[in-house]
Amino acid sequence: MHNYAFYVYIVTNPEKTTLYTGMTNDLARRLSEHYETCGQLETFTGKYYCYLLVYWEFHLYVRNAILREKEIKGWVREKKVALIESVNPEWRILNDEIQG
Repeated sequence: MHNYAFYVYIVTNPEKTTLYTGMTNDLARRLSEHYETCGQLETFTGKYYCYLLVYWEFHLYVRNAILREKEIKGWVREKKVALIESVNPEWRILNDEIQG
């Protein structure tokens, strides 16, 4: 039997003015990819330097993760901020916890 893991996450820029919501099956790798694209105007996260993880959640099923990502992406900023602050009120950067 396979164990699957899917993650919905929110990253921000150093000024914490821009939020990006994404979904992946390898959160550590995806965070590295966001960092590597900093300054590249072709991608949203690169253009706005969004590579700092402030929120993530685990999903066992890809369909649930996709639906949750779409749900969060449809929210206004205030609702996303409330979600982040419900588990990370200080907006700690969580990259080290995921990437080691």
